[in-house]
Amino acid sequence: MSLLPIFLKLRGRRVLVVGGGNVAESKIESLLQSDAQVLVIAPEVNEKVAEWVHAGRLIWWEKTFDPADLDGIFLVIAATNVPEVNHLVYRLAEERSILCNAVDDPEHCHFYYGAVVRRGPLQIAISTDGLSPALAQRLRRELEQQFGPEYEAWVEYLGAMRDLIRTSTPDEQSRKEQLHKLVEPGALADFVSSQGRVPAGGSR
Repeated sequence: MSLLPIFLKLRGRRVLVVGGGNVAESKIESLLQSDAQVLVIAPEVNEKVAEWVHAGRLIWWEKTFDPADLDGIFLVIAATNVPEVNHLVYRLAEERSILCNAVDDPEHCHFYYGAVVRRGPLQIAISTDGLSPALAQRLRRELEQQFGPEYEAWVEYLGAMRDLIRTSTPDEQSRKEQLHKLVEPGALADFVSSQGRVPAGGSR
C-alpha cells in the first residue's frame, strides 16, 4: 500500500489519546509540539504525562475509554497496553471516519508516525510503510548527524529573507533566483561563519 506523506496542521484540533503510560508518552509529546488540544483518557498516567497535566498543557480524564469520548475528536491515538481496547478504539474511529493510529499495530492504523529529525521549523520524516521501523530509526540517526542544530537558525533566517525578498522584489523570476541563491552549496557554512559558530561536522 502506498502512503501519502503529509505534514498535518493540528493547532486547535481536538486530539484524543487513549492511554497515559510509556507507550503514549512520545505520541503525546509530538502532539503537544504540534499545538493540538490533547485529551488523554486513562485510569492512570505516568510521571511525565502527569507533569503536562499539572502544567495545563493537556486535559486528563481519569477513567477507561467510552465510545462517547470520540465526540468532537479530529484524530485519535490508541496507546494502551491492552490490544482489545486499542482495537475497539480503531473500529469505532473507523465507523466515524476519524483518523486513528493504534501504536505498534499496523493493521489498526490509518496512518503511521514517521521517524522524525527536528531542527526547529525543519522536519525530516522517514517512513518504510511500516515494513521496517528499525531501518527508519537508523536513517533518522544518520540524518541527525548530517543535519545538525545549526539548521534551526538557518531555516529561520531563510524564512525571514523569503519574506523580505517577496516584499522588496516585484519580479517573480528575480525573486526565485534570489531565493535559490540563498540555499546554494556553501550557503549554510557562510551563514554559520557570520554567526560566529562552526557547524558540527564542518561545512555542509
